[in-house]
Amino acid sequence: MNVSLGKIIAPIALVGFISLTAWINNPSPSNKTQVEETKQSYIISAKNRTLQNYKRLNNKLGAMKIKPTHKLDIIDSVVVNLTEKQLKRLERQFALNVSVNHQVQLSGEPIKGWGKWKKPPAVLNDLIDASSVHDSNNFGGGVTIGFLDTGLDRLKGVSKDLNHDNKFWGTYDAINDRISQKDLETNGHGTHVASIAGNSKHDINGKIYGVAPNAALVSIKVFNEDGESSYADVIRGIEWALQVKDQINLRVLNLSFGGEVRSYYWEDPLNQAIMKAWQAGIVIVASAGNNGPDPMTIGVPGNNPYIITVGAMTDGYTADNTGDDTLATFSSAGPTYEGFVKPEIVAPGGHLTGLMAFDSKIAIEHPEFHDGGRYFQMSGTSQATAVVSGVVALMLTDNPSLTPDEVKCKLMDSAHTATTDDGALAYSVFQQGSGVVNAIDAVNSSALNCANTGLDIEQDIAGTQHYAGPANMDDEGNYYIEELGAEYIWNPSVNVDSFVWTPAFQIDRFVWSPTFADDRFIWSPSFQFNRFVWSPTFEVDRFIWSPTLFINWVDQQ
Repeated sequence: MNVSLGKIIAPIALVGFISLTAWINNPSPSNKTQVEETKQSYIISAKNRTLQNYKRLNNKLGAMKIKPTHKLDIIDSVVVNLTEKQLKRLERQFALNVSVNHQVQLSGEPIKGWGKWKKPPAVLNDLIDASSVHDSNNFGGGVTIGFLDTGLDRLKGVSKDLNHDNKFWGTYDAINDRISQKDLETNGHGTHVASIAGNSKHDINGKIYGVAPNAALVSIKVFNEDGESSYADVIRGIEWALQVKDQINLRVLNLSFGGEVRSYYWEDPLNQAIMKAWQAGIVIVASAGNNGPDPMTIGVPGNNPYIITVGAMTDGYTADNTGDDTLATFSSAGPTYEGFVKPEIVAPGGHLTGLMAFDSKIAIEHPEFHDGGRYFQMSGTSQATAVVSGVVALMLTDNPSLTPDEVKCKLMDSAHTATTDDGALAYSVFQQGSGVVNAIDAVNSSALNCANTGLDIEQDIAGTQHYAGPANMDDEGNYYIEELGAEYIWNPSVNVDSFVWTPAFQIDRFVWSPTFADDRFIWSPSFQFNRFVWSPTFEVDRFIWSPTLFINWVDQQ
């Protein structure tokens, strides 16, 4: 399969870069220097999001001689650099939704391994039973996975499939709004993550490294060399993915990053864009974050209830012994602030070996984790997310008609839950979700209509209904799920010593969808969102529960 991004996709106009903070010195007649007020980057939209109001907002900005740095049509928003006075003036003339253009962080870190090695063993596919899928001649072909990351080096493992045909579509640079056939990867994180999902190279024993080695890959560069990115660039990358999805059969987006939760999921601009992509048929796989093991540490966009959020487990450096596999201590845990169970699933994320060029920034700064050739070792929910993205590609190769909700359902149905010797849950559902991913069971799952039930994404996007999950907290600080038994109560201070991941244990994983509750969340009364404009304070009692499963947002003025 010889493919080229530049041959089928028209170039997108370059948008000029405007600094987030501008200090402009203007000489005055008296030879004094006047310093312009500091500007902040904001994502703004009309309070009532209609196409007409979106056009009116752009016209108003033009009249004020304010040029957007990004136009985010996917969420009817623009990104502008404004002083506080400009923002207040605009708000007086136009009813706005306003958010700071927040930063997001990558979810993978270098991790100490065994030192230098050549051709490290490929153990991942055996660990998640992807080798059994490969035995049926399913290698993820015909499906494209998009990686919103730091770029992608065109190393052979990620640019060629098992038949040595080109499978790399190229790179869309969302930072500079341009398409390129060049690597544009100087950090290393993006290549490492993509290779976990799609590396077609073999180890010395003939085993394949990547979960879906024949899946086509497209790089959507949203992070710079230092691993820095903003909401604006990520959202622009998602919007581009929607534009080209049918041309390149882009079915999966891998989001190995996260940011601080600053609002309800439905108010967050990044989550709004992600819901649009999910609604359009793209499976979104996102990292839970590396802020565990404490509860309520899931970041954005992992807190989005619709998508597949991935935590991490580790094999204890003994690939042949599953008896010492554990949940990674860094893996973020739920529930979300809206009461949803997260993550949905966990996957290997400890000390995973992936491709990385020796001259990448990460490899240069951490040579002790590089083999001196092409392989580097990292840990994080970034890496676990890539594992699941690869499994999703295998599922879609087997059955291209699957919708995102159906993929999520089958992944959860087929996961292997960690249980103790007496059959109890070893880890809370807020830590392990449904359990560790299993590729062959996911491909063969017959489960239907078991994910995102009770949610209406169309109404959620429109702002007419929003949702809360069934999680709550009792007076002793234990987390539980409404109307379920004691086995779902999580005391975060209790540790697990021994357990086994097993497919035999069936939990009521599909009742995690929104359910009616008689009382409100009882998180800490001091809990507040660290957010800019949404509200000066956050009060839990602004949630009004109703038997129709949705939340009426009180502050609509």
